Amino acid sequence: MSAEHPAAPQIPEPTAVVGPASRLAAEIAVQAHSGQADKAGVDYIQHPARVARRLAAAGEDDAVVAAGWLHDTVEDTGETPASLRAAGVDGRTAAIVERLTRGDADGYEDYLRRAAADAAALAVKRADLADNADPERLAALDPELAARLREKYRRAAEVLDEVARHG
Repeated sequence: MSAEHPAAPQIPEPTAVVGPASRLAAEIAVQAHSGQADKAGVDYIQHPARVARRLAAAGEDDAVVAAGWLHDTVEDTGETPASLRAAGVDGRTAAIVERLTRGDADGYEDYLRRAAADAAALAVKRADLADNADPERLAALDPELAARLREKYRRAAEVLDEVARHG
């Protein structure tokens, strides 16, 4: 492609596309997160791609894998639940993403409890936490930040487990 028409961002490989919902979600996520980097400076799209791969490997269905791709789009990009639906995201996937979106007024534990109350959202949140807490990812961060995040993710997993056990 010429400089006037740069190549469109590509879905990271190996890809986690198990059907049409996750294909569309991957395309939306790649565009929405284009140019973003994570705390370690890595291309941000790698995170939702890894979350989606974890979900696909666990045998989750297409809508749940799609939600893995999109789980951060409403919080971290200009996308909204309405724009996702307008782009063709199915209602189940959009509902999972909404449940996983933390609003400005949400306390962190309240947000986790809301996510854990739905089996599909819980699966996505567990995959998200597993990726965020990956020792290799944390090792790339400042040690103080990594320690804070490690504790945050440990506590989040406890809350998810508690809600999953007791409802």
